Amino acid sequence: MESKAVSQADRVALVTGAGSGIGRATANRLLDDGFRVVVAGRRMEPLAVLVEEARARGREALAVTVDVRDAASVEALFATIEATYGRLDVLFNNAGINAPAIPMDELDVAQWQNVIDTNVTGVFLCARAAFALMRRQSPQGGRIINNGSISAHAPRPFTAPYTASKHAVLGLTKSIALDGRAFNIVCSQIDIGNALTELSARMQKGVLQANGTVAPEPMVDARHVADAVGYIAGLPLSANVLNMTVMASNMPFVGRG
Repeated sequence: MESKAVSQADRVALVTGAGSGIGRATANRLLDDGFRVVVAGRRMEPLAVLVEEARARGREALAVTVDVRDAASVEALFATIEATYGRLDVLFNNAGINAPAIPMDELDVAQWQNVIDTNVTGVFLCARAAFALMRRQSPQGGRIINNGSISAHAPRPFTAPYTASKHAVLGLTKSIALDGRAFNIVCSQIDIGNALTELSARMQKGVLQANGTVAPEPMVDARHVADAVGYIAGLPLSANVLNMTVMASNMPFVGRG
């Protein structure tokens, strides 16, 4: 039986890493869908701009700084959400980083640790806090959407930290989806390939391929990723998209490297 639904006007979403790129595009999509959106990131300036732009469109957004690597910072973020809105319906676990594309023996342990702390521990800390709030709120339940990557399935050359982190996110997604059943909490993962953002624009000029060549790669507009997240976020909790891949159609993911 479908649980009591939250009214559309009362739905609250959180987007981490919301200051730019996919996070910003997704926050705007969720705002347009009628969510009250908490936009979180390490720098307040781009978040504040997003909030002002949302208000100009008659939408409601709240900016909160957070370092997802830090448990106390994440706890403070979720305390603010609960104090302000009393609930959370959707978490888009988007914050993430990469390491330099160099042979693993040239990577500092600190570079490895920073990727793991952000992409794995950060996803866990935010999912953990969201799970707790969704479990105790009324109506109970909610949706967690993790930003995975096609690297959760196949690596690029010299991306051991990032690839390992995204494989870990895939395991977290499946575990949350299983453990959330008793509490009406569902979990999805969106695996993105070559979304065009400020950080990925360089890929149009050339990316190291598995055969050792360097070749430009097709890109896809980040708004298509935002639209995919918006679709998942709008589903009733009785339905879920466990995994979705959104990618540039002709990028070198399927097929031989």
